[in-house]
Formats: sequence, C-alpha cells, structure tokens
Amino acid sequence: MFENLTNLQIVGALAGGYLLGSIPFGVIVMRAAGAGDPRAIGSGNIGATNVLRSGRRGLAALTLIGDGGKGALAVLIAWMATRGADDQTQALLTSLAGSAAFLGHLFPVWLGFKGGKGVATFFGTLIAVAWPVGLLAGATWIAVAALFRYSSLAALVAVALGPLYSALLFHRPLPVTILAAGMALLVCVRHAANIRRMLKGEEPRIGGSKRGDLAASNLGHNGGPTLESQADYYGDDKSGASKP
Repeated sequence: MFENLTNLQIVGALAGGYLLGSIPFGVIVMRAAGAGDPRAIGSGNIGATNVLRSGRRGLAALTLIGDGGKGALAVLIAWMATRGADDQTQALLTSLAGSAAFLGHLFPVWLGFKGGKGVATFFGTLIAVAWPVGLLAGATWIAVAALFRYSSLAALVAVALGPLYSALLFHRPLPVTILAAGMALLVCVRHAANIRRMLKGEEPRIGGSKRGDLAASNLGHNGGPTLESQADYYGDDKSGASKP
C-alpha cells in the first residue's frame, strides 16, 4: 500500500500534519485579544464552543475556522505532494496527513497533550480529503441540531455517519473511510461526558434558557459553567468545593 510513497512523504505528512494540528487556535486568539485563556473558563476546553463562553463570538468564529482549517491545510499539502499519483496513493497520503492533524488537535504537544474534542478539525479534514462526504456530514449536523437542539448529539450523529457516507454513498478509497472512522471513534470518546449527560437528561440544548434546562444556563455544551457564573459555581479557587 505504501510502495508508491517515499519515506520522506510519509514522515513529512505525519510530522507536518501533527504540528499543524497542534496549533491551539483557541488559546492563541483569546490571548491575542486580551481575553484570557479558554482553559481557565467554562469546560477548560480549547475549542470554539468554550471560547464562545468568553462572550466573544468573533474569537469563537476565528477558533472554529482555525481548528477546521489546520486539518484542511494538512490534507492540501499532502495532496500537492502527490499530484500526478494514482487515486489510491493520493488518498493514502492525504489521509495520513489528516489523521496526524486530527491527533495533533486532540493531543497538542504545546499544551501537555491536552487538546480539544475534535469536531471542527473532523469536518475540516473530511471536507478537504473528500468534500462530498464532509459536506454531507456537515448537513447532517445542521439537520440533527435543528431537530433536537443538542449540539453534542448533532456532532455525534454526524461523525458516526461520516464513514458510512464515505464507504456506501460515495465509494471513497479505503484510506478515506478508515480516516473518517478513526476520527469518529475519537470524537465519540471525547464526548463521553456529553453522552452521560444526555442519558440523564442534563445535556444543555442549543439556546436553552428555561428553568428546566439548568445545564444550559450553568454548564454549557462541554459541561463547564458559563464565564459569568464560574466563580459562584466553583468557588474562588475553582476547586469544585462549595462556598462556605
């Protein structure tokens, strides 16, 4: 499978993709804007959802674009390195680069290997490596979010269907389907807490503000308190102990 690729291409795709994926855009944009560090608010996650808890929608949008774009860029560079190669070879190298970028986002070397949940990077990578699959997965997210008002549920359904779209609807090369399946598995693992909250009926809904949606007002998508209520929720030391 790898006979048409050079060692330099393989190592370059893996190392370059990982380093690109490790760029923590959420941390960078918030610090650059003087808005603090996303790891100190809400869920402590570096993704766009948690950046949004700072109240800065523009910063959240930049984070979303950056997190998705770094996966797409890794795939694009690998694609350029295999121009003229057969489809299978090109799919293999781009999938290697995309998987490395995705792992870089989840386990960034710059942040002690504590990264995000991977949803934006999943979509950016998948759109770049197989755009019909990525766009259909994105449309799935929108449809599920509109129907059920759960961002986490929408993400889980979309990523779970991504590999099926790749294999059954668009008949993409095997490396692309393996990439989609691997990313989907890791996204689901990263959303274990969200799954538990959904089973308990405690997962916040998109735009939820009713009294019954306590999680929506206090926890947010990833399980952390909103920026405004964080001190009241955790106490001054954020240790999780109740205030006296």
